[in-house]
Amino acid sequence: TAQPNVGAAPKTGRSKKLTEEPAARAPDVDSLGFQAMDRNVPGLSHVILQKLNMKSYEDYKSAMDGRKSGSDFGIRTYFDMFQKMEDTFKFCVECKKLPDALPDPRSLRRCKRCQNVYYCGMACQRANWPLHKKFCKKLKLVALDRLVEWLVFTGDIPFPTETWTKPTWEVKGWEDWFSMQEQLEEKLGAIVAGRYMTLLWANAGKPRPEDAELRESIRRLVTDFHSRPLTIGLGLRLFGIDPLAKPLTVHVVGASHVETLNTRLTDYDELTRMFPGHQGMEMVMVGVDVVDGPIMRPPLATPAPRGRVYLSSYKGLYHDFWESHVETKLATRPDLVVGFHPGFHACPDLLAGWLPTLLLLRDYRLPVLFTVYSEQELKASLQILVELESHIVTYASNPFASLRPEQVYSSPNKAPVYCSSHYIAQLGAEDVPGADELEDDD
Repeated sequence: TAQPNVGAAPKTGRSKKLTEEPAARAPDVDSLGFQAMDRNVPGLSHVILQKLNMKSYEDYKSAMDGRKSGSDFGIRTYFDMFQKMEDTFKFCVECKKLPDALPDPRSLRRCKRCQNVYYCGMACQRANWPLHKKFCKKLKLVALDRLVEWLVFTGDIPFPTETWTKPTWEVKGWEDWFSMQEQLEEKLGAIVAGRYMTLLWANAGKPRPEDAELRESIRRLVTDFHSRPLTIGLGLRLFGIDPLAKPLTVHVVGASHVETLNTRLTDYDELTRMFPGHQGMEMVMVGVDVVDGPIMRPPLATPAPRGRVYLSSYKGLYHDFWESHVETKLATRPDLVVGFHPGFHACPDLLAGWLPTLLLLRDYRLPVLFTVYSEQELKASLQILVELESHIVTYASNPFASLRPEQVYSSPNKAPVYCSSHYIAQLGAEDVPGADELEDDD
């Protein structure tokens, strides 16, 4: 997944046993994004490594993969963790200077309104204000959600959810989804008053927001957590695939640390609440950046257990997985393939790494759902898929897009993006109109 916020401090977690991994050669998506930050702020990725006491990107990757704990990098307290994460955001957004390039590194001051961006002095702040004022309110939410996200890793978020009381086609978006959650305010209140929320603001180095703001942040992060399973459910509906009719297999292609870091076996159980009485579903995470953990277990060669969502994974390239597992019947053929933010539009190296997979998906006429962060990314991705003569079934805004705004890490004064904001549904290959016609289509 091509995540525009690559470079934030790694999440600390349990140390995990390292398993043997099949050799995989492809562009390291996370590495490309990590190094690309230096195009906007020269040396920013080096600052991140320095602040986290890491020698190289490989150390960073080891932390993301769970092969090293936070204490291995000098993160020994909650305060250390939050402070080091905040340190990686400290550069002047106007002149792009890092603290070490300033006469006094302590001269960087944070915008009081958004608590997100930094300036090296009043001159840069005044010069930047005409641009920053367009995004300041949104960036305040970005900074808040970035901290409250820690509660996903402590297990406070998401709260326990309910079986859907409406048919899937009647649930038009998040407002309908929240309306089905019993005792919603009590659940939100328990998280706001919880131990880890208290620990967070005792160590974050920022004033604690009002409870109403924290409740809204939790709601946004809950949508971020559930956006992936509900988008998969949307894909099943788009292609007319009925989970109540037979057991289903879904391949999540291009999975990386974004989908698999600290993933629990229950993380996609919202699909069971969405489709009560389903015949069984398996989610197979396939990608070179899949993180070791509970879901690092072989895909099923037989149908998933009735009424359960079963998570498994394969660390490697999708076309290798297809040849070694699907064709040999070690894994079941997918009923749907989903790619969350594949990012093949971002640079030639990523497109080259994705090309064998894109051609396989096209030639085997597999139902595929790709998601993107923005309308701009949607148009760029459509252009590539049309040039590959893929049959675009439809594309649109995603009713289950994450409501959590995310900033472009090294260029914060831009409109925030949202996970899975749009989707593209494709099925096989056929002659299609030109890209310009597709972009203008309603």
